[in-house]
Amino acid sequence: MPITERPAEAGTRTIPGHWEADLMLFARYGQAVLAVHERASRLLVASRQPSKAANPVARRLLGLFRSLPPPLRQTITFDNGTEFARHRLLHQLSIQTFFCDPHAPWQKGGIENAIGRMRRTLPTKRDLATLSNHELNALVSQYNNTPRKCLDFKTPAEVFSNHLLHFERESTFPLSRE
Repeated sequence: MPITERPAEAGTRTIPGHWEADLMLFARYGQAVLAVHERASRLLVASRQPSKAANPVARRLLGLFRSLPPPLRQTITFDNGTEFARHRLLHQLSIQTFFCDPHAPWQKGGIENAIGRMRRTLPTKRDLATLSNHELNALVSQYNNTPRKCLDFKTPAEVFSNHLLHFERESTFPLSRE
């Protein structure tokens, strides 16, 4: 669906569960990192992709979102890249998928900002074969553990884990009344 049909609450960044995704491409053919960004907490998840092909990207997204409670997986916004052609697979998890207008990356500005920050240490010319999984995870961890003024100087990891804990507490059984 076009971004104009995305729920208004996704634009406010006050309700968790609205995501943006993009693929970071590198100079060497076939090197890519899938970056997924939660709009309210600014949490970033990144993982290597074997290619820009749509099926592996969709499988990775399904794996990520399957592990989250339904309230934290409401919508996801993409650009019009072919890597997101299999977006309908996410509908089986009740995730609504939206697409930016062509040539309008600012419509998913959170992920664009996150990728810009990651590009400081992962420039396009970087050979991903020289980057260990440990190093990639450390970069993402550094991003997620940096306090943000827009989050009242909390970190994305803190804000997201508070949302996650909130949903876990709501789903527990009430205490016995004896």
